Amino acid sequence: MPITPDIALAAERLRQGGLVAFPTETVYGLGAAAAIPEAVRHIFAVKGRPANHPLIVHIGESGMMSAWARDIPPAAVRLAERFWPGPLTLILRRGQAPLEVTGGQDSVGLRVPDHPVALSLLRTFGGGVAAPSANRFGRVSPTRAEHVLDEFGDTIDLVLAGGDCRVGLESTILSLVSEQPVLLRPGAISATELEAVLGTPLAGQQTHTDIRAPGMLESHYAPDTRLQLCHLKQLATTQQALAQRGLSIAVMGRAVSPDDLPAEAHLLRMPIEAAEYGRQLYASLRQLDEAGFDIILVEQPPAGEAWRAINDRLGRACHPSGH
Repeated sequence: MPITPDIALAAERLRQGGLVAFPTETVYGLGAAAAIPEAVRHIFAVKGRPANHPLIVHIGESGMMSAWARDIPPAAVRLAERFWPGPLTLILRRGQAPLEVTGGQDSVGLRVPDHPVALSLLRTFGGGVAAPSANRFGRVSPTRAEHVLDEFGDTIDLVLAGGDCRVGLESTILSLVSEQPVLLRPGAISATELEAVLGTPLAGQQTHTDIRAPGMLESHYAPDTRLQLCHLKQLATTQQALAQRGLSIAVMGRAVSPDDLPAEAHLLRMPIEAAEYGRQLYASLRQLDEAGFDIILVEQPPAGEAWRAINDRLGRACHPSGH
């Protein structure tokens, strides 16, 4: 992608210590120069993010790993060759990454995003960009430029538009700092795909609670409106019981039909396939959140690997401490 005036301006803003929102294939990120601690601290202040919650450093190519990490294992090189650019974050031992980026840990998360605007920005800038999702901490991630503007308005320096995010869910996070690779956050790249490259099984995050990574809090990705998961057979009776209490209810489901619900119910139909469901999830939650309902009932998606990341995000979004 050619260097447009907007990308040139965004790269200059980053060099000056500013904050720039940009699209990736997963969600929009709120970026600062990872090598400028003051700029990184500004991300935490704007988002309301705890200082011990690490950020991911976005780089323009896999060859830049050694600028931020040390003792890079062969497994990281194989995974980068297979999945970068793409929605995979690798947790490696920290090299030159400032502690402000890593939340004080001796490890750092790195990825090469698969979006032409993001890659053009990173390669024009020439360094690492620390970037969490471009939203208030713990809330629904943005998958469109207008979502970022709704969150921050003119409190950040620049928003680069790049259309709707193709994946729509945050990256898979894999830690390689211990002997056995640890899946810390599910995403579009599945455990099966990772194990095929690694030739070894993954450990789950519950066995390594000392590792902190984005998206691991019990409550996360939550709209302001209360969210409740409900199996398909229970949707109608649950909706009726809540309506009898005088609550306004929206229903978000993939298999439910209008005939399954009372006439007054507001139904937002979701895609049947997991990939398209994930692509639309956050925009749908934002749409219903803005509509002012008292509660959003979400039909429980299927189990299985294809739905693992979606169920992870919905489970955290429904956690009571998020509301």
